[in-house]
Amino acid sequence: MEKITELLPRAGSAYSYGWRVMSKNFISLFLVSLIIFVASIPIGVFFNISDIRPDNYGIVAMAVIFAQIFGLAYSIFLLSPLEYGAKFVYLKAARKDKYEVPDMFDSFKNYLNVILAALLSGAIITFGFFFLIIPGILFACRLAFVPFLVMDKKLDPVKAVEESWRLTKGHGWRILWMGIMAFFIFIGGLIVLIFGAFVAGMWIRASFASLYHAVLVEKGEFVVPNGDQ
Repeated sequence: MEKITELLPRAGSAYSYGWRVMSKNFISLFLVSLIIFVASIPIGVFFNISDIRPDNYGIVAMAVIFAQIFGLAYSIFLLSPLEYGAKFVYLKAARKDKYEVPDMFDSFKNYLNVILAALLSGAIITFGFFFLIIPGILFACRLAFVPFLVMDKKLDPVKAVEESWRLTKGHGWRILWMGIMAFFIFIGGLIVLIFGAFVAGMWIRASFASLYHAVLVEKGEFVVPNGDQ
């Protein structure tokens, strides 16, 4: 593992470093993001079916209800592990670790913790949005590291939530600012059509992975694997 010295736990530093990570590992990270994109296509189909407003409770209504339930289950039980696995690959790239695209499927080796962590953090954030939105935004910022902690530290869901809350203390506003920047970066990508939005998504993933690593280093909690020192 190469020593990383130019990365700081700041929004600007994370995005600058994330851009370099994306550029240096473009093909492999592109494939990871492409897998996520392809896996997400059925969600669009379920969403379109759910938009139908049947006037009765016949077959069409049953199909809409089934599509809604199946779409939710698909998102939780397939997309969540893929997203967690993708973030793990981006983290390895940010750390300059050796990795392969199939590493994104490592999340299925820790499947139960991934699913429960996604459900727990999602429930907390949703609960926060019920209280005039602001708490939901706060919870989303403070729980931003949950996927990394589950995959990187192999923590159980409750411990991952607790650790994310602890690690993001003092960094909440930076994470919020990164989220705002991510919105405009993605909009800028859309202006350059689909490929631009795709690259924007890759950059954002690489930047958040970089921030997580930078926070661990700042707190002296990143342990270099044996043999890499």
